[in-house]
Amino acid sequence: MKGFLQTIILLGTIQGFIVSGLLFYSPRNRLANRLLAAFIFLMALASFGLYASLSNWFGSPWLSFLSSFVPLITGMLFGPLMYFYIRAFLEPDFTLGRKQRLQFLPAIIDLGAPFTAVIFLIGVLTNTVKNNPVPWGIFIDTYNVYSDIPRWASLAVYTWLSFKYLRTYRAAGKSVAGLAWLQQFVWVMTAFLAIWLLYLVPYVIPRYTDVILNNLDWYPIYVPITILIYWLGIKGYLISWQQLVTDKKTEVVLPVATVDTAVVLLKKAMEEDHLYLNTALTLNVVAQHIGLAPKTISAVLNQHLHKNFNEYVNGYRVNLFKEKLLQADADQLTFAGIAADCGFSSVATFQRVFKQVTGMSPSEFRKKAPEML
Repeated sequence: MKGFLQTIILLGTIQGFIVSGLLFYSPRNRLANRLLAAFIFLMALASFGLYASLSNWFGSPWLSFLSSFVPLITGMLFGPLMYFYIRAFLEPDFTLGRKQRLQFLPAIIDLGAPFTAVIFLIGVLTNTVKNNPVPWGIFIDTYNVYSDIPRWASLAVYTWLSFKYLRTYRAAGKSVAGLAWLQQFVWVMTAFLAIWLLYLVPYVIPRYTDVILNNLDWYPIYVPITILIYWLGIKGYLISWQQLVTDKKTEVVLPVATVDTAVVLLKKAMEEDHLYLNTALTLNVVAQHIGLAPKTISAVLNQHLHKNFNEYVNGYRVNLFKEKLLQADADQLTFAGIAADCGFSSVATFQRVFKQVTGMSPSEFRKKAPEML
């Protein structure tokens, strides 16, 4: 029976890696698909860690040693990835700003065991710690037991936030293809949370921990995870593909006059009114400013300028940054200050966008700036 369950986990792991790759490079709704890809990949990575352990892949002293430094289980990321995937699916202009990225910081909890292993290794190499791995191993095992509590709590909180977000979305009378799929996603995660809690309560009680592991091992958790990988991978990829096909079928063909008018208004809004300096700029804000429907603007950008809204706006911001960096007094200014003046909401966003647009980092551009004068 254990051999059968291990095979199921292995197959789920393989599918998780494959589907996460397909979703990551999907051309439709890229941010949403990449978030779902990361969610599935991390689940598959955790399943791989369990399968490798059960199959004694880490039986070699060297492999066992090296595996101690790899965070195979990153459960603190599951909740934020699920919640932001739902938002990115329903909000076309949703981005991971500074506030959203900060919510990934609790993942440091997942690094506790590898970090302990690193401290032990450094201590041994510098002769500041005795080469006795036993107490360190005991600490790591104990840490791994109790770190599951914040992992469960984090996923529970973000599942609740997802329910709340979807309820608000429906209450506003909004409807979009795939909404039912998102509701199913949240309900399935709720069921998984219930199963995990039933396993977690006796598991974190010291006198029952070994009893649970010796009799059930991790199958009550990882078999449901495998089912999640199968379901999320197949369903998520199909939804992504259906969206792509639907978009092609429903692509709006705009009159030439409408396109020309929209292009002129967009250029005026950016080049004369400087709307891109607004760090909180959205498609709806631009639509209200120039008096065109958001769908019309999106169609013009995608079909005729071959850019999405964020790419279009960030192009102006990057160009302004380059202009400011070429000014005589640019050496007295910081990247953060210039980026803020150009409309970027955070330094991290600026650096990522600048590299995407120019193919080089801001530092590299600054070094080459004198050649461009």
